[in-house]
This record gives sequence, C-alpha cells and structure tokens, in this order.
Amino acid sequence: MEEIRVDTRVYDAQSAADGMRSAELCFKINHTMPMTDEYNHLVKELFGDHIGENSVVQAPLRCILADPVHIGKNVMIMYNCLMMSRGGITIEDDVMIAANVSLISNNHDPYDRQVLLCKPVTIRQGAWIGANSTIFPGVTVGKYAIVAAGAVVTKDVQDYAVVGGNPAKVIKYLDPKEMKA
Repeated sequence: MEEIRVDTRVYDAQSAADGMRSAELCFKINHTMPMTDEYNHLVKELFGDHIGENSVVQAPLRCILADPVHIGKNVMIMYNCLMMSRGGITIEDDVMIAANVSLISNNHDPYDRQVLLCKPVTIRQGAWIGANSTIFPGVTVGKYAIVAAGAVVTKDVQDYAVVGGNPAKVIKYLDPKEMKA
C-alpha cells in the first residue's frame, strides 16, 4: 500500500473547501435532534453517495474530510466517532463501530511534522470495532473480525480474528461456520 505525503504548508483549495464543508456539516449534525428527517438529510449531505442504505451514524461525529470516506450498507457507527480521513476510510457492509472509536488514516512525519503521512483504513464486511478502539493508518480489519474495546490496532487484522490490547494482538479466531448471516 502506497503512502501519500501531504505537505500542509502547501495550500490545497479543494481539501480546504472539503474540510470546511465537513466541519460545518458535522457541527450541524451534532446540534440536530438525532434520527429526525433533518438529521438524516445532514448525514446524507455530509457523505453524499458514499453512504449505503440503512446505515446509521450517531452524533456527535467528527469527520475531518468527508469526501474520502465510504460507508457501506447496514453500518452502525455509534457516537463520538473520529474520522481522520485524509488517507481514505472504507467501511464495508454490515460493520458495527462502537462508541468513541478513532479511525486514523493520516499521521505526521516524525521529522517534518508539517507533512502528513496518509494510508487508507479499511474495515471489511461484518467486522465489529469495540468501544474506545483506535485503528491506525494503513490498517485493514478483516471480514467478521472483532477489535476488542480499547484496542490500538497498528497492523492488519485477519478475517475472523479477535484482537485486543495495545498494540492489538490476536486473542483467538472465530469459526466461520458458526457465523449467523
């Protein structure tokens, strides 16, 4: 996976406009009665065609750039989700994301902190991300995997794996034959 370097000292009008649009819409979402028509319209306006049917995003939400975020169908994102999305975030169908989860697709270069190092975060179908977890740049969480509450995920998680800890390590594997559709 290729790393993208973004020098924040170089003005990018498109990113600045998306950042401002995302900030304004997150503010409105976070100050609107949840699960009303107005609320749902604002969520749809934020993510556009990048959010699938029957997906729910609960406020408060902080999405730095909404354009590189893609949310599948039947996704549940609980409150206080932080999406630092410069490197791209893909959440496939049937994913559950608990409260206070951080999805981080960019970080600072340790030697030149004005440069962002960006790699996509991918959450595969049916995965479950536990409360207070952090997913770091370049990580893919596999199909039907579980990230335990409070885990700090710095490396890819295999399909059907259960990981936990800081840094996250495999605790066990689920039996795919036991999964309920």
